[in-house]
Amino acid sequence: MRKIKEVIVVEGKYDQIKLSQVVDAVFFCTGGFQIYHKDDVIEFLKKIAKSQGVILLTDSDRAGFRIRNYLKNKLAPYPVKHAFIPDIPGKEKRKTRPSKEGMLGVEGIDGTILLDALVKAGATFLDTGENQAGAGQPEKPLLTKADLYRCGLFGKENSRQKRNKLEKILQLPSRLSSNLLLEVLNTLIAADLLDKPFSELIKELES
Repeated sequence: MRKIKEVIVVEGKYDQIKLSQVVDAVFFCTGGFQIYHKDDVIEFLKKIAKSQGVILLTDSDRAGFRIRNYLKNKLAPYPVKHAFIPDIPGKEKRKTRPSKEGMLGVEGIDGTILLDALVKAGATFLDTGENQAGAGQPEKPLLTKADLYRCGLFGKENSRQKRNKLEKILQLPSRLSSNLLLEVLNTLIAADLLDKPFSELIKELES
């Protein structure tokens, strides 16, 4: 089992149980929207983010993104990495009905997909002594917001549709803002985890 340095922040205990079967790490549960009322917990997470880093791994529904964005803003400027699960329709076995949006949450996602999400997030795997976000590799040129604009992924009439198409290609959820997409793309580029050059991905969006 792969051991991860960062603390992985999830929404609930069932997410933690599932992830503990995939990686060896310290987990922290937000209790959903309860985190909004726990200033002392936020201060604790700031200390953790500063000392060993934090990976946010929430569900891909609206609630999950609200919690993710809340924590991202509260923990700034300390190191925060983002792991995403793709939009996969379905229902967790323990539930009698699917979620409101009909998508699987973290607890219902296959372990190989979860591990891949953590790799793409740039998790630091202690069993290899390497950071998956490009440690030991030459620095690669990263994208800027201007690059996204030139590619039509930001600031243009059909930018949202283009981002949605790119998110499907990269197996990302369909709620990423242009800023968050930029952060994810640069993490993947730095870690050399894109299957093809970014310019080729953009050409696919035009087809």
